Amino acid sequence: MRPEPPDGEDMRRRFAEEARADRPDLATLCLLVGAEADPALGEAGIDAAQAELDRLAGLLPFGVLGARAWAVALAELLGERCGFEGSTAEYQRLDSSLLPVVLRRRRGLPILLSVVWIEVARRAGAPVYGVALPGHFVVGFGDPGERVLADPFGGGRLLTGADAELLVTGMTGEALEPAMFAPADPLDIVLRVLNNIRAWAAPRPERTDVSLWAVELSLLLPSHPAALRYDRAQLLVQRGEFQRGAAEMDEYAELVDAVEPSAAEAIRRKARAARARLN
Repeated sequence: MRPEPPDGEDMRRRFAEEARADRPDLATLCLLVGAEADPALGEAGIDAAQAELDRLAGLLPFGVLGARAWAVALAELLGERCGFEGSTAEYQRLDSSLLPVVLRRRRGLPILLSVVWIEVARRAGAPVYGVALPGHFVVGFGDPGERVLADPFGGGRLLTGADAELLVTGMTGEALEPAMFAPADPLDIVLRVLNNIRAWAAPRPERTDVSLWAVELSLLLPSHPAALRYDRAQLLVQRGEFQRGAAEMDEYAELVDAVEPSAAEAIRRKARAARARLN
């Protein structure tokens, strides 16, 4: 009889299967990211987090009608009564990107607080979606053309068009474009969460373990930047796995060669340098 896979392997398999489902479940994917960060979370922790989202949804009033009314109801429940909000300190914490911890602490990055808003609202039947504004994630209600937006990081405050423009220009210097209000795909949200985790780990060389699992989960998504394969190879070398890292660099160089031969050769040189470190 074939032995059961270890919990971590099983969680990754579930992540890959959920990512390839016809309708990927955003909460499940984010909770599996949390399980990767904290293997002790386990199935019981994932179930408890799902139950908390269900409980919060059950606290919303019945008979809510209209996009603005939904936005106000979510702000009153999650922002005012439950105290979900953000602060600048959250950008320095890994657990601000982990849904199980965000549900417990009621603090997190804009995108994770938005995931809470989306999942609670969705369970209650609200027309809700994520909006990936450059530099700041928010939540939309109703028809996207209505542009009824709320900022969970700010406790759920409603955003006018001018507020949204100020957010974007203040964070990135970019002009606000209509396309920026488009509903975010759940898999794009998950990739952005993983990118945030990698950004947290990048200046912390002692946390290459976090960088590596965030890259490996990103590679399980059906659509991801090909350059992530090179990022994984570099992390393996950084962690002292020179042979594996060099082999993956060579594989990536083969992909790049047809488009950018000079870049491919530079990658091969790095692979040779990695193998030389074995001596």
